[in-house]
Amino acid sequence: MPAVHRDTDPRSCGAKTVAACPNVYTNNLLTAIDGNGNTHGGGSLNAANPNVYIGGKLVVINAPNSASPDALCPIPPHCNPKTAGGSPNVFIGG
Repeated sequence: MPAVHRDTDPRSCGAKTVAACPNVYTNNLLTAIDGNGNTHGGGSLNAANPNVYIGGKLVVINAPNSASPDALCPIPPHCNPKTAGGSPNVFIGG
């Protein structure tokens, strides 16, 4: 089962996610939702979980979920700074 991705969880490029979900936490960290960026600038996440939403936006999981390029693209892997970590004990899916 894929882990829920959260604020400060790592990305494949070495950046960390900057979650912008105001009131929902997973393991005391803000839960990442579709469109959240990273610490390198840009890198909006593309949530691929099919049915769990927060405020009308899909929750991001470490399946891994892909992302739009961040500010350091075209240097690989900044052109798809996908998720690379998540909660140790909160999962979505079967």
